[in-house]
Amino acid sequence: MNQDERKTAVRRMMLLIAAAAVIIGLYGFRLIFLQLVNGDSFTAQATNTTDYKFTVTAARGDIVDSKGERIASSTTGYSVVLNKLLMGDEDLDTMLQKIVGLLGKNGESWNDSLLIGQPDAAGHYEFTAASDNAAEQKALAAMKDNLGLQQYATADDVMEKLVEDYDLADFSLYWQRVLSGIHYEMQLQAFSNVNNFVMAENVSEATVATIKENSLSLPGVEIVGTSTRSYEQGTVLPHVLGRVGKITAEKWKVTDENGQTTYPLREKGYNMNDIIGISGLESAYEDELRGKDGVETITRNSDGVIVDTALTTVPEPGHTVQLTIDSRFQKAVDKALAENIDMINRVYNTGSMKAAAGAAVVLDVKDGSVLAASNYPSFDQNLYATQYSEYSADESLPLFNRALQGLYTPGSTFKPAVAIAALDTGLINRYSTVNCTRVYTYYKDYRPKCTQHGHGNGPIDVVNAIKWSCNVFFYDVGRRLTSDVYDAYAYKLGLGQRTGVEVSEAVGHLTSKNDSNYMESLDIQAAIGQGNTVVTPVQLATYAATIANRGTRYRTHFVKAILDSNTGEVLQETQPEVMDVIEDKGETFDLIQQGMIGVSQTISALANYPYTIACKTGTPQRSEGYYSGSSYRHYTNTMMIAYGPTEDAQIAIGIVVEYGGGGARAGNLMADIFNAYFAMQDGTLNEDGTIGKQETAADSTPADQTAPAQTETGTDTAADTTTDPAAGTTDAAQETAPAGQDALDN
Repeated sequence: MNQDERKTAVRRMMLLIAAAAVIIGLYGFRLIFLQLVNGDSFTAQATNTTDYKFTVTAARGDIVDSKGERIASSTTGYSVVLNKLLMGDEDLDTMLQKIVGLLGKNGESWNDSLLIGQPDAAGHYEFTAASDNAAEQKALAAMKDNLGLQQYATADDVMEKLVEDYDLADFSLYWQRVLSGIHYEMQLQAFSNVNNFVMAENVSEATVATIKENSLSLPGVEIVGTSTRSYEQGTVLPHVLGRVGKITAEKWKVTDENGQTTYPLREKGYNMNDIIGISGLESAYEDELRGKDGVETITRNSDGVIVDTALTTVPEPGHTVQLTIDSRFQKAVDKALAENIDMINRVYNTGSMKAAAGAAVVLDVKDGSVLAASNYPSFDQNLYATQYSEYSADESLPLFNRALQGLYTPGSTFKPAVAIAALDTGLINRYSTVNCTRVYTYYKDYRPKCTQHGHGNGPIDVVNAIKWSCNVFFYDVGRRLTSDVYDAYAYKLGLGQRTGVEVSEAVGHLTSKNDSNYMESLDIQAAIGQGNTVVTPVQLATYAATIANRGTRYRTHFVKAILDSNTGEVLQETQPEVMDVIEDKGETFDLIQQGMIGVSQTISALANYPYTIACKTGTPQRSEGYYSGSSYRHYTNTMMIAYGPTEDAQIAIGIVVEYGGGGARAGNLMADIFNAYFAMQDGTLNEDGTIGKQETAADSTPADQTAPAQTETGTDTAADTTTDPAAGTTDAAQETAPAGQDALDN
């Protein structure tokens, strides 16, 4: 090769090297560009990972009393949870059999709402839904509908469909039923890669240990800590606190009349089977108690291997709901109510109808706070689940919230409302009198009577008419006023309408010209708290508080404040809210108070009390009756309202005892409640509701006493009179049973 050829070869080589360098440079630049612009995408493609997000349930907020003592709280429980993502290729039915076996060894149950029992010897199935249980029959109908079956489908038809749908034909009949129930539950809970299945709840620590010991053979089976509602004081205010429960399919999916389906709870961030307040304060304050759920993220690669688990959002506990009640005082009122009913039965009631139930509500006069709301009989929240059948079958209705929903004829406790109307409108004044001759003779064909306890024939003024509960006085005043006028005042005082409490309450009813059975004589019957008039114990307490406040009615309420669960900071505080006002004209409320103080002076338990108490008794007749010799008599309820001390009223009380008899029989109960209140104020009220340094009125009464502790004069004795056929009860009263009717009482 000569020199020129060598030079040419070198140039060609240099050109090739340069071209190669350019090409390599272009490829390098392209790689750098792709890395910078699409690096994350390439990385994801290379690793092929997927993130799965799971809800971490936040602890539910506590419910505490006015002193911060816990009534309801959330404790940690354990659930057996199946995570489909972590199961891999494990056979689901085989795993379910293993889990059922482990649960069974520890006496645990698992979630199974399939309303079908195990097969009989012939291999046939029966539904377990009780024919008289509306809820179970509704669930059975929903189950058939979910499975696409007609409502006439038999239990065998349902099982045949389940075995086919879940491919269970190769299993024994026993396991077909067990696995069908679990699979159906999975369907209801929408078990999937992003939605775990809660197989068993509130399992024991022994079961927790057993599951963990077998974890290698149970991939995807987890023990998850859960928030469980517990009640440190299960007997304190159970009717008002209410219950929590799982979100049902019915509440999860709502179909309107046009066939449109919505998921309102899902839109609020709930998951199927989440725990939610279903009644009482638990429901009313759900948004505050619920808290904010957290999020756990699980990352899995293309080979199915979990490469990362992280708590990406920390759950926040719900707020604390603080009540207006002091749990010690609530227990004391519960105790006093039970003891008073027992005393009435020992001392007075010897017939077949014993005093078996009642209610007492105590309010703070200054702001309408509920200090106690007692029902007798009652129940224990901690026993509700296990003893529900017994509670619901009990004829004395321990689950019924008499304090807020019981409707009762008020009887003579209504008379102060009529007197306020008459004085405020100027119909009467302190000197006005009505001549009581025992029989009211205004109507030719209707002659209702007055028992004249404590007063004889002759003129009687408003103060003494209240003190001695003169029926004739209120017949005449009520007739002249008419029900339109005195009802308007009764409404303003808090009767026959909602008090404002945060939970469900009955409205009640005041006798009106719009009533289907109205006739003119009902105006005078209603004026003594009879006719169609029915009210609740909480309304009676609100009414008494309004009189004590000289016509100012506050909204009645159970909740004092909403607190931050971590810091105790007050986030929201309930302020006194004026609902209505009767302008205090002159001496109206002074005269009413004089009359009510007069009533208390006729009852020994209150007459000698260290503080002056204003009260009014009532003895309304019930529809049921009995024969005393040849005379037919009606059973009566015990009613009483009170407030005190009159020098500076602090508390107001409404009391009802079913079949209790004369209104004065609640005298000892009223004294016991005041005793407990003052003991709470001076620190001598014990945790169990007993008084440490002073003796209650009831305590001073020997157990074998055969005579009442209070006199039965004046307003204290039920009248023996002929009932008025026009004075019937409303439908509402008939539905709730406790309401009385058509009595001429004191």
